[in-house]
Amino acid sequence: MSTLDVSVPRPNQGVWPGLDTPPKSPLKARIAESLFRRAVASLPVRVVLPNGVRLGAGGPDAPVMRIHRPAAFFHRLGADAKIGFGEAYMVGDWSTTALADLLSAFAAKLTTLIPPKLQLMRRWVELRHPDSEANSVEGARENISRHYDLSNDLFATFLDETMSYSSALFDESGDDRELVAGQLRKIDGVLDYAGVREGSRVLEIGTGWGALAVRAAQRGATVTSLTISAEQRKLAQQRVAEAGLSDRVEIHLRDYREEHGKYDAVVSVEMIEAVGAEYWPTYFGVLDRVLVPGGRVGLQAITMPHDRMLASARSYTWIHKYVFPGGLIPSVQAIDKTVREHTGLREVSSRAFGLDYAETLRQWRETFLTRWNDVSGFGFDETFKRMWEFYLAYSEAGFRVGYLDVRQFAYVKA
Repeated sequence: MSTLDVSVPRPNQGVWPGLDTPPKSPLKARIAESLFRRAVASLPVRVVLPNGVRLGAGGPDAPVMRIHRPAAFFHRLGADAKIGFGEAYMVGDWSTTALADLLSAFAAKLTTLIPPKLQLMRRWVELRHPDSEANSVEGARENISRHYDLSNDLFATFLDETMSYSSALFDESGDDRELVAGQLRKIDGVLDYAGVREGSRVLEIGTGWGALAVRAAQRGATVTSLTISAEQRKLAQQRVAEAGLSDRVEIHLRDYREEHGKYDAVVSVEMIEAVGAEYWPTYFGVLDRVLVPGGRVGLQAITMPHDRMLASARSYTWIHKYVFPGGLIPSVQAIDKTVREHTGLREVSSRAFGLDYAETLRQWRETFLTRWNDVSGFGFDETFKRMWEFYLAYSEAGFRVGYLDVRQFAYVKA
């Protein structure tokens, strides 16, 4: 089993441990190149090497991937393809003018890119999650801080005015793709699922920057909101105060496991992905414990197919290293099983809208790139720019092709 370099990238400080120098293993690089050539041979892309060699099955309109430094690129793939591919983009080993389109072509064939016999070897050669990223109370605080405490100013540059960092829910007609309206529709959907109304006592697990808490308070509810991000809490409190709702909303720097109140409704938007599989029973157990009889839950979660979740659950990927340490996206089956076996909750409704997430991510990415001068003014460098662009496009591709989905769930406590 491979061991992990536990040095942590600190993108807002210009520190990228070991990134400039790719690992060197000529044998692994040759194997990686062979596998890469085999994989792209049938993909609808065009891969261009510096010597003019062209790979891929794409036509004139297909996305183009230009490999500028083949030796470094294949050494990175040979060391660990799940991390090396993204790192190679971060440092400029390869480039493209259609990143989301290119990654969508790869994502659509993700399960068949590696031959089945080699896939059986994954558990011996792939990196595993480091123990330091387990989602204990202290570990979760560190994991969340590494992403959400980067800079409130950074997130404000590409999010809409609601500061919602989760999928919008667009109009079913497909005609309205305005982001603010879609985010408010998403928030209202979660609140409706949880039955939030005048007089409701609401627990929110995962404050974000306060948009849902404000919306719930505007319905006449009283809200206790929990976050473990100090930066998010600071801005969320400011936004609540500006809305004139400080008497209805309390925001605590508190782990969900430390909550012991009683509530009519619990809401949680795209927080379960940071919980970790070993803590899913605890997470849903808390939802069950704090609800009064007849209370309801409104939950929004990113999901993935169950077989893919099982296959990737132990893998340490580029997303873990650079974006969401300790994260694991559940399947609908895993959520259903956990709720059934560890709670008295009963699902009463759900809806999926994965393509809306693809559109949300597209808009975030375009705004991020358009406003890059603002972001760089906060101290972020060009490597961070490529990292963040890759993260947003990589995620968009997953939702485009159905590798990822997003779903709202409504539960009631008997």
